[in-house]
Amino acid sequence: MAPLGKLPALPTLVGAAALLTAAGGALGMSQALPQDGNISLSAGAAALNGTDVNIDLSARDQAISRDSERQAVQHAAEAHLKAAAEAQSQQRSAALASLAKDAQQRADEIAANLWALPTVGYHLTARFGESSGLWAHTHTGLDFAGPVGAPILAVASGTITQAGYDGAYGYKTVETLDDGTEIWYCHQSSIDVSVGERISEGEHIGELGNTGNTTGPHLHLEVRPGGGDPVDPYTMLVEHGATP
Repeated sequence: MAPLGKLPALPTLVGAAALLTAAGGALGMSQALPQDGNISLSAGAAALNGTDVNIDLSARDQAISRDSERQAVQHAAEAHLKAAAEAQSQQRSAALASLAKDAQQRADEIAANLWALPTVGYHLTARFGESSGLWAHTHTGLDFAGPVGAPILAVASGTITQAGYDGAYGYKTVETLDDGTEIWYCHQSSIDVSVGERISEGEHIGELGNTGNTTGPHLHLEVRPGGGDPVDPYTMLVEHGATP
């Protein structure tokens, strides 16, 4: 038998077979895969990226929800404050209107209670409470000395309840105000009003004179609240805005 040529060692043959097998597998895979050979990597990257996107979107949605809740709370708070401010403004306006109404009413009351001086061109002589041999008791009025015929004017609005001669008072007119206060105008030279007549503040009611118990022409003025005892006419005139 002719001797065979020198054969390769067994490990060498096994290695060559492995290389052929790997080459064939690689060739099969190269025919099955796309030419770029990147599909598995792209799919993996896409899968990974998809997971990341889902996580990011969920966090963003939560943040948006929290922002929406905060905005809703803020808007509700702003609406509440605005409503409270408007209510307070309305209350303030109502209070101011009420104060203005009360002030106007008080002003009208004061204006209605203002008195006028009872004559012009005068000077004061005897005052309330003075004592003299001219009077049986202390002086009960305030004397406005002036010329005969000087006008006598109503100190306030009221009704004439007496008009005529009355002894030491001479010709006298009594005016009763709406609150019951009586005003006596004494020693007149003439009376120009009648009982029951309604007169207004400052209206002419007669002329200054020298009738009755006098030492000279003057108007003796008395003020009797409620028709009772006399009080100081000077004080009453000042209190009602007419300082002699």
